Amino acid sequence: MRWAAAALAAISIWAFQAKTPESPIHFQPVQLDFFLDNDESEKRRAPETMAGGVAAFDYDGDGDLDLFFCNGADLASLEKKGPKHWNRLYSNDGRGRFTDVTEKAGLQGTGYDTGAAVGDYDNDGDLDLFVAGVHRNTLYRNNGDGTFTDVTAQAGLPPARLPQYGPLWAVSAVWTDVNQDGRLDLFIVNYLLWEEKTEPVCPYEGRNEYCHPKYYKELPNQLFLNNGGGTFRDISESSGILAQRGKGMGAGVADYDLDGRPDIFVSNDKLFNFFFHNLGGGKFEEKAFDIGVALAEHGNMISGMGVDFRDLDNDGYPDIVLVALDNETFPVFLNTGKGAFREVTAQTGMTALSRSMAGYSPVLADFDNDGWKDLLVSRGHVQSPLMEPRVSVNQHNTVFRNLGKGRWQVLTEEAGLAALPAARHRGSAVGDFNGDGRLDFAVSALNGRASLWINDSPGAARWIAFRLRGARSPRDGQGARVKVVSRSMTQYNHVAFTAGYASASAAPLHFGLGNDDSADLVEIVWPSGARQELRGLKPGRIYDITEPDSRQP
Repeated sequence: MRWAAAALAAISIWAFQAKTPESPIHFQPVQLDFFLDNDESEKRRAPETMAGGVAAFDYDGDGDLDLFFCNGADLASLEKKGPKHWNRLYSNDGRGRFTDVTEKAGLQGTGYDTGAAVGDYDNDGDLDLFVAGVHRNTLYRNNGDGTFTDVTAQAGLPPARLPQYGPLWAVSAVWTDVNQDGRLDLFIVNYLLWEEKTEPVCPYEGRNEYCHPKYYKELPNQLFLNNGGGTFRDISESSGILAQRGKGMGAGVADYDLDGRPDIFVSNDKLFNFFFHNLGGGKFEEKAFDIGVALAEHGNMISGMGVDFRDLDNDGYPDIVLVALDNETFPVFLNTGKGAFREVTAQTGMTALSRSMAGYSPVLADFDNDGWKDLLVSRGHVQSPLMEPRVSVNQHNTVFRNLGKGRWQVLTEEAGLAALPAARHRGSAVGDFNGDGRLDFAVSALNGRASLWINDSPGAARWIAFRLRGARSPRDGQGARVKVVSRSMTQYNHVAFTAGYASASAAPLHFGLGNDDSADLVEIVWPSGARQELRGLKPGRIYDITEPDSRQP
């Protein structure tokens, strides 16, 4: 990338009222109480500009999506100095109104936390939480009673340090079952080697600015295999993951070649991207160059931020979208279905549309329920506010509407996303927070309040969603592939809670149906290999589906 208060009972402060929207995708903003304290100072320490992970997940099992926000700390000590630095958990009443339950849940945190990953690692039916941070990571087990317990040491996860490198700074993480044993494993995305005592100084016009990543050493990522019984073992070296050093910012997981094993894409900051192809047996091969995703089409290394890894063109093969800074574009890689990717950034118009933008968190989701996944991008620059006269530091978020023919329609002001002041937005999470069948999103902002954007798009397009429960596969359904066939189209998605930048969206798997009045066929391929078919499902509801006990022919 290029660099140069006390707990509140209710999260909603105020909402804007607007005229009936004319844009096909439109949102109403609600300002939230959560304030992201990144401990910003004139020293311009690297973690200050990288905070802000968000997670949407049903922590209490009541069927509503709740919100978790990562927060910063005192960077000199890497300790939270009271409530202003607490991470925050907010409980949803089902109508998009939230109450702070952080203290009751025990999720205040202890260090400078960057990213959140959600998954039911112990298969007990409750979603657990992994929090990635600067020199410290934390695994919280969901106790099923509205509280969480820090089980990091008990689970066998080592301190965030490698002898040959020193302290590790993790930005994000991925839960996925890499060996198809029905248990979620943990992939940790490490950024760069940072310590305050060795922070480089990068002066600009008589003041400090954030330094380019080239001034910091790269780090490897890590992979921990789930043993069952609540413990993990480190297979980073034996798997081949540890051999690749980068500056990871985002990660996406999908079975790109449909061989039944999840693969992992990592976006690196001003370095080549990584693509870890799952060979089975706990082994991975890095092959980003071989399959065409190491670099953008212009051949320059970009500020790879967040990523999403989902089927964009409804051909059954997951594609990759990542975002970067202004003049670097937002690369779009289409899966050819033949073991490689083809970049279509310029061809689809994304080069021209994104050239002036700085993006952090991209999420692919169908916001207008027309059956095509749109692209939401949280926007904001890495540079400090003092650079605003030279570059656009504070920016509005943008949704790129998928027109279904390899083209995008960019919507910012039109979508209502300029109703709040521009900001340095970071993490984002997507889900239906008020239960009206339209996908909303929450987003954090550096040194500012988070916001919730309620989808009030016009039209009466139909939708259907699925909450999957594994039997021999992971209990939370992660890794399952779903195909939905309706009268006018066929579309695909898979259950993966990681998305965007340092964030997680653990919502039911949502499909827009347009004007179609049923899902004529729903096919599910579970990570265990089991196959399931459902027919004639009516729209407008969430279906709870359990994996069959035996393998289907």
